[in-house]
Amino acid sequence: MQQIINFVIRNKTFLLFLLLFGVSLALTIQSHSYHRSKFINSANFFTGGVYKQVNNIGQYFDLKSENQKLLEENNRLKSILFNRETDTLKSFYADSTMYSKRFKLTPAVVYKNSYSATNNYLTINKGKKDGIQQDFGVITSKGIIGIIDNTSNSYARVQSILNTNSRINAQLKKTSHIGSLRWDTKSPELAQLKDVSKFAPVAEGDTIVTGGQSTIFPKGIPIGTVNDFVLDIGGDTYTINVKLFNDMTNVGHVYIIEHLDREEIETLQNPVNE
Repeated sequence: MQQIINFVIRNKTFLLFLLLFGVSLALTIQSHSYHRSKFINSANFFTGGVYKQVNNIGQYFDLKSENQKLLEENNRLKSILFNRETDTLKSFYADSTMYSKRFKLTPAVVYKNSYSATNNYLTINKGKKDGIQQDFGVITSKGIIGIIDNTSNSYARVQSILNTNSRINAQLKKTSHIGSLRWDTKSPELAQLKDVSKFAPVAEGDTIVTGGQSTIFPKGIPIGTVNDFVLDIGGDTYTINVKLFNDMTNVGHVYIIEHLDREEIETLQNPVNE
Protein backbone atom coordinates (compact mmCIF):
# COMPACT_ATOMS: atom_id res chain seq x y z
CA MET A 1 0.00 0.00 0.00
CA GLN A 2 2.85 2.34 0.88
CA GLN A 3 4.42 1.72 -2.53
CA ILE A 4 1.20 2.75 -4.27
CA ILE A 5 1.05 5.97 -2.25
CA ASN A 6 4.70 6.71 -3.04
CA PHE A 7 4.04 6.09 -6.75
CA VAL A 8 1.09 8.54 -6.76
CA ILE A 9 3.15 11.19 -4.95
CA ARG A 10 6.06 10.81 -7.35
CA ASN A 11 3.85 11.00 -10.45
CA LYS A 12 1.11 13.32 -9.20
CA THR A 13 1.66 15.89 -11.97
CA PHE A 14 1.44 13.29 -14.77
CA LEU A 15 -1.55 11.54 -13.20
CA LEU A 16 -3.35 14.87 -12.79
CA PHE A 17 -2.69 15.59 -16.46
CA LEU A 18 -4.13 12.21 -17.48
CA LEU A 19 -7.23 12.81 -15.34
CA LEU A 20 -7.87 16.28 -16.78
CA PHE A 21 -7.18 15.02 -20.31
CA GLY A 22 -9.65 12.16 -19.88
CA VAL A 23 -12.34 14.51 -18.51
CA SER A 24 -11.84 16.98 -21.37
CA LEU A 25 -11.94 14.19 -23.93
CA ALA A 26 -15.16 12.82 -22.45
CA LEU A 27 -16.79 16.26 -22.44
CA THR A 28 -15.74 16.86 -26.05
CA ILE A 29 -17.18 13.51 -27.17
CA GLN A 30 -20.43 14.09 -25.28
CA SER A 31 -20.95 17.65 -26.57
CA HIS A 32 -20.06 17.13 -30.25
CA SER A 33 -21.95 14.57 -32.39
CA TYR A 34 -19.12 14.31 -34.93
CA HIS A 35 -16.53 13.40 -32.29
CA ARG A 36 -19.01 11.01 -30.64
CA SER A 37 -19.65 9.12 -33.90
CA LYS A 38 -15.92 8.88 -34.64
CA PHE A 39 -15.27 7.54 -31.15
CA ILE A 40 -18.02 4.92 -31.45
CA ASN A 41 -16.77 3.79 -34.87
CA SER A 42 -13.22 3.54 -33.59
CA ALA A 43 -14.35 1.58 -30.54
CA ASN A 44 -16.40 -0.77 -32.68
CA PHE A 45 -13.44 -1.32 -35.01
CA PHE A 46 -11.14 -2.11 -32.10
CA THR A 47 -13.53 -4.41 -30.25
CA GLY A 48 -14.54 -6.08 -33.52
CA GLY A 49 -10.88 -6.89 -34.24
CA VAL A 50 -10.42 -8.27 -30.75
CA TYR A 51 -13.57 -10.44 -31.00
CA LYS A 52 -12.46 -11.69 -34.44
CA GLN A 53 -9.11 -12.84 -33.12
CA VAL A 54 -10.73 -14.49 -30.09
CA ASN A 55 -13.20 -16.22 -32.40
CA ASN A 56 -10.40 -17.42 -34.70
CA ILE A 57 -8.54 -18.87 -31.73
CA GLY A 58 -11.71 -20.60 -30.54
CA GLN A 59 -12.38 -22.03 -33.98
CA TYR A 60 -8.84 -23.39 -34.15
CA PHE A 61 -9.28 -25.32 -30.92
CA ASP A 62 -12.71 -26.51 -32.11
CA LEU A 63 -11.36 -27.98 -35.36
CA LYS A 64 -11.31 -31.53 -34.03
CA SER A 65 -14.94 -31.46 -32.94
CA GLU A 66 -15.98 -29.71 -36.16
CA ASN A 67 -14.21 -32.35 -38.25
CA GLN A 68 -15.99 -35.05 -36.29
CA LYS A 69 -19.33 -33.37 -36.97
CA LEU A 70 -18.54 -33.21 -40.69
CA LEU A 71 -17.55 -36.88 -40.68
CA GLU A 72 -20.81 -37.86 -39.00
CA GLU A 73 -22.81 -35.74 -41.46
CA ASN A 74 -21.02 -37.30 -44.43
CA ASN A 75 -21.74 -40.70 -42.93
CA ARG A 76 -25.45 -39.88 -42.66
CA LEU A 77 -25.62 -38.59 -46.24
CA LYS A 78 -23.82 -41.64 -47.61
CA SER A 79 -26.21 -43.92 -45.75
CA ILE A 80 -29.11 -42.13 -47.43
CA LEU A 81 -27.40 -42.45 -50.82
CA PHE A 82 -26.71 -46.17 -50.54
CA ASN A 83 -30.26 -46.86 -49.39
CA ARG A 84 -32.06 -44.58 -51.86
CA GLU A 85 -33.58 -47.52 -53.77
CA THR A 86 -35.11 -48.83 -50.56
CA ASP A 87 -36.52 -45.42 -49.67
CA THR A 88 -38.11 -45.14 -53.11
CA LEU A 89 -39.86 -48.48 -52.68
CA LYS A 90 -41.07 -47.54 -49.21
CA SER A 91 -42.87 -44.50 -50.58
CA PHE A 92 -45.14 -46.76 -52.65
CA TYR A 93 -46.30 -48.89 -49.73
CA ALA A 94 -48.32 -47.97 -46.68
CA ASP A 95 -46.53 -50.56 -44.55
CA SER A 96 -43.01 -49.19 -44.64
CA THR A 97 -41.80 -51.95 -42.31
CA MET A 98 -41.76 -54.27 -45.35
CA TYR A 99 -38.51 -52.60 -46.41
CA SER A 100 -35.55 -52.06 -44.14
CA LYS A 101 -32.27 -50.31 -44.75
CA ARG A 102 -29.75 -52.54 -46.50
CA PHE A 103 -26.50 -50.75 -45.69
CA LYS A 104 -25.05 -49.27 -42.52
CA LEU A 105 -22.04 -46.93 -42.56
CA THR A 106 -19.61 -46.33 -39.70
CA PRO A 107 -16.95 -43.58 -39.84
CA ALA A 108 -13.41 -44.46 -38.80
CA VAL A 109 -9.91 -42.96 -38.67
CA VAL A 110 -6.86 -44.57 -40.28
CA TYR A 111 -4.03 -45.15 -37.79
CA LYS A 112 -1.61 -46.87 -40.16
CA ASN A 113 -1.44 -47.23 -43.93
CA SER A 114 1.05 -49.13 -46.08
CA TYR A 115 1.23 -48.79 -49.86
CA SER A 116 4.76 -49.72 -50.95
CA ALA A 117 4.79 -53.43 -50.08
CA THR A 118 3.49 -56.32 -52.17
CA ASN A 119 0.55 -56.87 -49.82
CA ASN A 120 -0.59 -53.67 -48.14
CA TYR A 121 -2.91 -53.09 -45.18
CA LEU A 122 -4.49 -50.27 -43.20
CA THR A 123 -5.32 -50.15 -39.49
CA ILE A 124 -8.47 -48.28 -38.42
CA ASN A 125 -9.89 -47.33 -35.01
CA LYS A 126 -13.08 -49.40 -35.10
CA GLY A 127 -13.41 -53.02 -34.02
CA LYS A 128 -15.65 -55.72 -32.61
CA LYS A 129 -17.09 -53.48 -29.90
CA ASP A 130 -18.36 -51.20 -32.72
CA GLY A 131 -19.99 -54.13 -34.53
CA ILE A 132 -17.25 -54.35 -37.16
CA GLN A 133 -16.63 -57.77 -38.69
CA GLN A 134 -14.50 -59.46 -41.29
CA ASP A 135 -15.50 -58.84 -44.95
CA PHE A 136 -17.00 -55.39 -44.35
CA GLY A 137 -16.12 -52.93 -47.12
CA VAL A 138 -14.10 -49.75 -46.53
CA ILE A 139 -14.39 -46.60 -48.65
CA THR A 140 -13.77 -42.86 -48.64
CA SER A 141 -15.81 -40.07 -50.19
CA LYS A 142 -13.81 -40.65 -53.40
CA GLY A 143 -14.02 -44.42 -53.74
CA ILE A 144 -13.10 -47.85 -52.39
CA ILE A 145 -10.17 -48.55 -50.08
CA GLY A 146 -10.36 -52.26 -49.31
CA ILE A 147 -11.98 -55.01 -47.25
CA ILE A 148 -11.65 -55.75 -43.52
CA ASP A 149 -9.82 -59.03 -43.01
CA ASN A 150 -9.17 -59.05 -39.26
CA THR A 151 -10.58 -57.37 -36.13
CA SER A 152 -9.72 -56.87 -32.47
CA ASN A 153 -11.91 -55.33 -29.80
CA SER A 154 -11.13 -51.72 -30.74
CA TYR A 155 -9.35 -51.92 -34.10
CA ALA A 156 -9.57 -53.57 -37.50
CA ARG A 157 -7.12 -54.42 -40.26
CA VAL A 158 -8.11 -53.59 -43.82
CA GLN A 159 -6.78 -55.47 -46.80
CA SER A 160 -5.99 -52.63 -49.19
CA ILE A 161 -6.87 -52.78 -52.88
CA LEU A 162 -3.07 -52.46 -53.22
CA ASN A 163 -2.73 -56.10 -52.23
CA THR A 164 -2.03 -59.05 -54.53
CA ASN A 165 -4.68 -61.09 -52.71
CA SER A 166 -7.39 -58.49 -53.31
CA ARG A 167 -10.20 -59.45 -55.70
CA ILE A 168 -13.05 -56.95 -56.04
CA ASN A 169 -16.01 -57.22 -58.41
CA ALA A 170 -16.06 -54.13 -60.64
CA GLN A 171 -17.58 -52.94 -63.90
CA LEU A 172 -17.63 -50.30 -66.59
CA LYS A 173 -20.16 -47.73 -65.44
CA LYS A 174 -21.54 -46.98 -68.90
CA THR A 175 -22.11 -50.58 -70.04
CA SER A 176 -22.11 -52.79 -66.91
CA HIS A 177 -19.47 -55.14 -68.36
CA ILE A 178 -17.90 -56.76 -65.31
CA GLY A 179 -14.39 -57.81 -64.36
CA SER A 180 -12.15 -58.50 -61.38
CA LEU A 181 -10.12 -55.64 -59.88
CA ARG A 182 -6.60 -56.69 -58.87
CA TRP A 183 -3.18 -55.10 -58.34
CA ASP A 184 0.07 -55.84 -60.17
CA THR A 185 2.26 -54.11 -57.52
CA LYS A 186 3.76 -51.64 -60.04
CA SER A 187 2.10 -48.37 -58.95
CA PRO A 188 -0.09 -47.24 -56.01
CA GLU A 189 -1.99 -45.05 -58.50
CA LEU A 190 -3.13 -47.90 -60.77
CA ALA A 191 -5.09 -51.11 -60.32
CA GLN A 192 -6.01 -53.62 -63.02
CA LEU A 193 -9.50 -54.66 -64.08
CA LYS A 194 -9.14 -58.13 -65.63
CA ASP A 195 -11.40 -60.51 -67.55
CA VAL A 196 -13.49 -57.77 -69.17
CA SER A 197 -15.23 -59.02 -72.32
CA LYS A 198 -13.63 -58.04 -75.61
CA PHE A 199 -17.08 -56.89 -76.72
CA ALA A 200 -17.10 -54.12 -74.12
CA PRO A 201 -16.74 -50.66 -75.76
CA VAL A 202 -13.83 -49.52 -73.57
CA ALA A 203 -12.40 -46.03 -73.94
CA GLU A 204 -9.79 -44.05 -72.02
CA GLY A 205 -11.42 -41.91 -69.35
CA ASP A 206 -14.39 -44.27 -68.81
CA THR A 207 -15.44 -44.59 -65.17
CA ILE A 208 -15.01 -47.88 -63.28
CA VAL A 209 -17.34 -48.64 -60.33
CA THR A 210 -18.14 -51.56 -58.05
CA GLY A 211 -20.30 -54.22 -59.66
CA GLY A 212 -22.50 -55.02 -56.67
CA GLN A 213 -22.30 -58.78 -57.24
CA SER A 214 -21.06 -59.43 -53.72
CA THR A 215 -22.30 -58.70 -50.22
CA ILE A 216 -19.36 -56.39 -49.50
CA PHE A 217 -19.79 -53.25 -51.63
CA PRO A 218 -23.02 -51.74 -52.97
CA LYS A 219 -23.18 -51.33 -56.73
CA GLY A 220 -21.86 -48.11 -58.21
CA ILE A 221 -19.19 -46.99 -55.73
CA PRO A 222 -16.47 -45.13 -57.68
CA ILE A 223 -13.10 -46.81 -58.20
CA GLY A 224 -11.30 -44.87 -60.93
CA THR A 225 -11.05 -44.19 -64.65
CA VAL A 226 -9.63 -46.15 -67.58
CA ASN A 227 -6.00 -45.15 -68.02
CA ASP A 228 -5.25 -47.60 -70.86
CA PHE A 229 -6.13 -51.15 -71.86
CA VAL A 230 -4.84 -54.14 -73.82
CA LEU A 231 -6.40 -57.26 -75.31
CA ASP A 232 -5.21 -60.36 -73.48
CA ILE A 233 -3.17 -63.08 -75.20
CA GLY A 234 -6.22 -65.31 -75.60
CA GLY A 235 -7.99 -62.51 -77.46
CA ASP A 236 -11.26 -62.84 -75.53
CA THR A 237 -10.81 -60.35 -72.68
CA TYR A 238 -9.27 -56.97 -71.84
CA THR A 239 -6.93 -56.02 -69.04
CA ILE A 240 -7.66 -52.41 -68.11
CA ASN A 241 -5.33 -50.15 -66.14
CA VAL A 242 -7.54 -48.16 -63.78
CA LYS A 243 -6.32 -44.83 -62.40
CA LEU A 244 -7.70 -44.83 -58.85
CA PHE A 245 -9.78 -41.91 -57.58
CA ASN A 246 -8.27 -42.33 -54.11
CA ASP A 247 -4.72 -41.30 -53.36
CA MET A 248 -3.83 -44.53 -51.58
CA THR A 249 -0.71 -42.93 -50.12
CA ASN A 250 -2.79 -40.38 -48.21
CA VAL A 251 -5.83 -41.84 -46.48
CA GLY A 252 -7.10 -40.25 -43.24
CA HIS A 253 -10.84 -40.81 -42.73
CA VAL A 254 -12.83 -43.77 -44.05
CA TYR A 255 -16.31 -45.29 -43.91
CA ILE A 256 -17.03 -48.93 -43.10
CA ILE A 257 -19.93 -50.48 -45.03
CA GLU A 258 -22.04 -53.24 -43.50
CA HIS A 259 -24.51 -55.06 -45.75
CA LEU A 260 -27.38 -55.78 -43.35
CA ASP A 261 -28.80 -58.57 -45.55
CA ARG A 262 -25.43 -60.26 -45.94
CA GLU A 263 -26.08 -63.37 -43.83
CA GLU A 264 -29.45 -64.01 -45.49
CA ILE A 265 -27.95 -63.70 -48.98
CA GLU A 266 -24.96 -65.89 -48.18
CA THR A 267 -27.19 -68.54 -46.61
CA LEU A 268 -29.35 -68.57 -49.72
CA GLN A 269 -26.37 -68.77 -52.09
CA ASN A 270 -24.50 -71.37 -50.05
CA PRO A 271 -27.06 -73.76 -48.52
CA VAL A 272 -25.78 -76.30 -46.02
CA ASN A 273 -26.04 -79.86 -47.28
CA GLU A 274 -27.90 -81.97 -44.78
